[in-house]
Amino acid sequence: MNLQQIRLAAATLALGASVGAWSIYGNAAPAADVLAAVPAPVAANAPALAGGRDSYAPIVDKVAPAVVTVRAEQRVRVAQQFPFADDPMFRRYFGDRMPQERPEPRPRGALGSGVLVSGDGFILTNHHVVDGASEIAVELTDGRSFKAKVVGSDPPSDLAVLKIDGRDFPALPLGNSDQVRVGDVVLAIGNPMGVGQTVTMGIISAKGRATGLGDGSFEDFLQTDAPINQGNSGGALVSMRGELVGINSQILSPSGGNIGIGFAIPANMAQNVFRSLVTDGRVHRGMLGVTVQSMTSDLARGLEVDAVRGALVSSVQPNGPADRAGVEQGDVITAINGAAVSDSNALRNMVAGLKPGSKVELRVLRDRREQTLTATLDELPYRSET
Repeated sequence: MNLQQIRLAAATLALGASVGAWSIYGNAAPAADVLAAVPAPVAANAPALAGGRDSYAPIVDKVAPAVVTVRAEQRVRVAQQFPFADDPMFRRYFGDRMPQERPEPRPRGALGSGVLVSGDGFILTNHHVVDGASEIAVELTDGRSFKAKVVGSDPPSDLAVLKIDGRDFPALPLGNSDQVRVGDVVLAIGNPMGVGQTVTMGIISAKGRATGLGDGSFEDFLQTDAPINQGNSGGALVSMRGELVGINSQILSPSGGNIGIGFAIPANMAQNVFRSLVTDGRVHRGMLGVTVQSMTSDLARGLEVDAVRGALVSSVQPNGPADRAGVEQGDVITAINGAAVSDSNALRNMVAGLKPGSKVELRVLRDRREQTLTATLDELPYRSET
């Protein structure tokens, strides 16, 4: 959705203290007790009250140069307006009034953001920013512009890797997004609406979110209320340690503008996809061979289990990894390799994050009894479901 109108309001507060400063006291200097009541200026390097933070500028100075603007151009051929323009019969009736076809390709641009993650020019961004692009330009904060090539793009995770030529680029270190907690303060950096690089602040509002707004295959979003808008896609979500914890990807909004519900791809998922794209040009994901659904309170009561957690197996692929391991329809998968499975989306992401051929230990509930099974993962077909 396009922004139809932008209103810029400016307010000026005038403090008449420099002209005729003595006039409020008459012609005499102010009394000593009045001067004593005026607080002394705070030193520029004084600590913030209660040990808090009064500026994020040091973090921004450190990380902002690694966040870039991505401009992708796609050549779109205009549809022919009149398919029989060269037919003599039609020219006989229409003459010079024949509609003119315009087959010339027209450029269509997409604006997004990206993050330099290595000094030799590798950039993480969203797949939807560069999807179908014929030309890609990357602009740095120092004014330099580079042509970029797509190293690889992964629609299921909505991530892509670009490469620009050069060295000694400012790079943003990747943090451990698994250690991010709800309530942590984060900064969102990107180029919203094309106005230029912008920094906003908020907190991590939730973890493990799935929206279904994109491809929907692999979603494990960090939710944040840091304001992000169109153009922020592919930009950085940064921790107070100056580390990249997420790639801003989506917003949830009835109007297309920010309402405080934004989503970022966690850095750990982005790192795995990055390595696969750089190494092989595509992502290889594990497959268990089951169809699952999340547990609900009604399902838990029906299965006579205590906790509303895990993934209920709806079907098992014949001769697939789960079938070979002994998984049955109606089983509830509660853990993989000792890590708890909260719901079906978590199971999908956990399996996909493992390499094909990996052996996994499954903890399942069957007939109110817990048992452990071992499966060897197959490779997930590209863009297929787990």
